[in-house]
Amino acid sequence: MNLHNPTTDLPAANSLPTLASGEAVGTPAQQAFREAVQQVESLRQRLRDLQAEQADARRRYWQQVGPGARAVVEARRALFAPLEDALLLPYFSRKEERQITEFIVGNARSLHNRFGEDTSDIVLKYAPSRRAAAEAETAPTEEKTTAFVPDPDSDLPPHEQAAAHARARRKTKAQKAQETAEKAAREEQQKLLSNTKTLYRQLARTHHPDLERDPATQAHKTALMQRITEAYEANDLYTLLQLLSESGPTAGADDDVLTRYTQALHQQQLELKQQLNELKYGDNGFSGNSGKKREIELRELKRHLRAEAEYLEHICRLIQEPEGLREVLRELAASGHETV
Repeated sequence: MNLHNPTTDLPAANSLPTLASGEAVGTPAQQAFREAVQQVESLRQRLRDLQAEQADARRRYWQQVGPGARAVVEARRALFAPLEDALLLPYFSRKEERQITEFIVGNARSLHNRFGEDTSDIVLKYAPSRRAAAEAETAPTEEKTTAFVPDPDSDLPPHEQAAAHARARRKTKAQKAQETAEKAAREEQQKLLSNTKTLYRQLARTHHPDLERDPATQAHKTALMQRITEAYEANDLYTLLQLLSESGPTAGADDDVLTRYTQALHQQQLELKQQLNELKYGDNGFSGNSGKKREIELRELKRHLRAEAEYLEHICRLIQEPEGLREVLRELAASGHETV
C-alpha cells in the first residue's frame, strides 16, 4: 500500500467540485479540506514541472558531456587488466605490489564516485580489510563492547538474532533517528486508516447505485462504487480522500474526521515541499540553466574529460610493460598520490 504517492494520490484540480452560484460553501472543516486538496495539487504540479525541467536539462547535458565521460570510463576500466596481471609477476617488490593494489582500488573508487560505475567487486577483492577497519571506526564506542545475548522468548532462531544484532550495531545515529521518525509517521498513518471505514460508509451512502433510478446515473455510480470498494479493501486512504473531494461539501462528512484528513493532506504538503527542495538544492538536483555561464562550464568540462581520457590512454600504454609500470609508480609516490 502506498499512502504517499504524489503522482496518483489526489485529484487533479479540474476534478474538484465547482460550487454553483449561491451554493453554500460548507462548514469550516469542509472548506479547509478543499483548500488542502488544492494546495497539494498545486505542489504536485510544481513538482511535475520541475522534474520535467531537470529531465530536459540532464538530457541536454549528457548529449554534450556523455561521450567524454564514456571515454574516461573506458580508459579507466582498461587499466585494471594490466595492473592485475602485474600482481602475478615476480618482478615487483612487496612495496610496489602494495602500490599497485592501491592503484587498482583508487581507480575503482574514482569510477564509482565520479561516474556511478559498479566497482564493488574490485574494492572487495583488493581492499576488504580496509573496508572492515572503516566500519569498525564508524561504529559507536559504546556499542563495540556490547555482547550479543540470545533472547529465549524471540521467535527468531539465535543465528538470525545475532545477524539482526550486528546490523543494529552498524547503524549510525542519523539512521536510527530516521527510523524513529518513519515509525512515528507509520503510527500516525495507522490512526488515519482507522477512520477509513467511516469514510467508506459515508461515500457508500452518497454513491450507492441502488439509490438511483436513472439507468445512466446508476451505471456511473456502479463504476464509482467499484472504485470506492477497491480503495477501501486496499486501505487506500488517499484514493478515498480523492473521491470525497469529488463529492463536494454536500457529502456531509463528520467535521472531526474531515479535520484529521485535512491534517493528513498538510503532512503530504510538507513531503512535497521536501521533494521540491531536494530537487532544487539536493545532491540529486540538477541546474537547468542554459545561459552563457553554463555553456562555458560545459566547454571547460569537455576539455578536461578529453585531456583525462588521453592521459589515461598514455598511462595504459606505459603500464603494459613492467618497467613502464614501475616508472608510473615512482611518479605517483613522488607526487603523493595512490592512483591517477
